[in-house]
Amino acid sequence: MKPSAKPTKRPRIAISVGDVAGVGVELALRCAALQQVSNRCLPILYGPKPVITHIAEQLALRSDCQITDVGDVALNQLRPGLTTAQTGQASFDAFDLAVADAMTGHVDAVVTGPIQKEAWHDAGIPFAGHTERLADRTGARDVCMMLTSDQISCVLATIHIALADVPGSLTIDSIVRAIRLGSQAMTNRCDRDPRVTVCGLNPHAGEHGLFSHGEEANIIEPAIEIAREQGINVTGPLPPDTAFTPAIRARTDVYVCMYHDQGLIPLKALAFDDAVNVTLGLPIVRTSVDHGTALDLAWQGTANHGSMLAAIEMAIDLCRTDHS
Repeated sequence: MKPSAKPTKRPRIAISVGDVAGVGVELALRCAALQQVSNRCLPILYGPKPVITHIAEQLALRSDCQITDVGDVALNQLRPGLTTAQTGQASFDAFDLAVADAMTGHVDAVVTGPIQKEAWHDAGIPFAGHTERLADRTGARDVCMMLTSDQISCVLATIHIALADVPGSLTIDSIVRAIRLGSQAMTNRCDRDPRVTVCGLNPHAGEHGLFSHGEEANIIEPAIEIAREQGINVTGPLPPDTAFTPAIRARTDVYVCMYHDQGLIPLKALAFDDAVNVTLGLPIVRTSVDHGTALDLAWQGTANHGSMLAAIEMAIDLCRTDHS
């Protein structure tokens, strides 16, 4: 995750618009039209062009940006706020083509708009979300999701699984990987070794085994020791209910959280409008918004584009190609 030297040409950023029944199209259009975006990159929207153009007309948004037409959605069957197997398949196709173009160097980074995971499921797509498909599509073995903002950054040791499945999914290796990738990702933001704080899984971080089945003692603590032996500045496991207090945030550069909501709840409470989802460990640059499809706001022109803008700007900063 080292930013490249300042490019001589604008990087090409593929913006997969997400599920067209949600707010992704309007967010992508609004950001692509901003001078602060066009001055720094060439934004290319990936999605069904007739739908993108239709939404632009409905909301009086500019639609003269470059569009890669991908995904088949019948306009006469499309309704704002109503996702279907068709919209799910279209969002997957747009995302998959954007990733393929990044793998071949046709674009320099991928920014993803929000998808509806149920629509992917309805379309028969065998992936829970973007992160799982990215690992499969790129062949990356060590992949983690990091949600980041100026206020707080969190790496997740597990992602889109049921809460009941989290304890059995945690391993020493997966936690070491999350610690290592999180530390590496934050290196360029710090003037020192990044400070990593690891959360426990259970209340009170297990209270020495009283409130756990040994996850802290047998999995999390050994992972922390291995990371320390690798030279990483890491502390924990901390009780999750106090790990995100202002005092501890002040001495933490990145958190490692054991499950999805353990990291996402504090992050969205502190930085909902400007946080960015970054996939660590990939051979390509991929960032994303930190929110969902906001179906209740679809096609109204009122959705906040802050997270999409932050994702685009971070993708530009992370581009490795020098465009020479």
